Amino acid sequence: MTSLEKAVIARLTIGDNHFEILVDPKAAVDLIDGKEVDILSSLAVDEVFKDARKGERASEEVIQKCFGTTDIAEVAKQIILRGNIQLTTEQRHEMQKRKFNQIVEIIAKNAMDPRTKTPHPRKRIELAMEEAGVHIDPFKPVDQQVKEVIEKIRPILPISMEQVKISVKIPATHIGKAYGIVRNFGTLLKEEWQSDGSWVGIIQIPAGLQAEFYDKINDVTKGNVETKLLS
Repeated sequence: MTSLEKAVIARLTIGDNHFEILVDPKAAVDLIDGKEVDILSSLAVDEVFKDARKGERASEEVIQKCFGTTDIAEVAKQIILRGNIQLTTEQRHEMQKRKFNQIVEIIAKNAMDPRTKTPHPRKRIELAMEEAGVHIDPFKPVDQQVKEVIEKIRPILPISMEQVKISVKIPATHIGKAYGIVRNFGTLLKEEWQSDGSWVGIIQIPAGLQAEFYDKINDVTKGNVETKLLS
């Protein structure tokens, strides 16, 4: 269970009936984002209220009528997903900052400059979002906001969400460490083992991960690797 000090009120009104729960705000936002959340452990009180501040509980009959169940976890999920959450100004700013960073991270990993085919640095993306006056909604799923943010910053920053294909040749002496990195970094489209024991493959990865990929593959092979960005 979460503490009462950390919990906020999530509210939902159905007809003339009012329902409230006391829930951890981060857990509520994670649920809205589609993540797996242990709802019961995220509640401060294992109850559904009609007025949480007064401690007035909703009756089981009314809960059953409005939600089709009296299961606390299921009812709490519906209240969070269908209702609204009362955050303090500090909590709202914290949630917005958290989602801002998540959105920047996704764009940085998956987007690139279509003119140069290279990733945009995080700072460049952040500055473009600031210039475009992007507003982050603490309750809106991140994947939805990523699309909206890209459309807003595109007039300022040439950007496209693309995958790139990279051919890689690893000499036999470095197969042990390098092969696993390549396979786990993206989608392996093609691979061939050469007669000298070396390995050649084509991997598809998000455009923004190019620099990280090159750094890691060069590190484990001590630079003894051949890579080429395919058109």
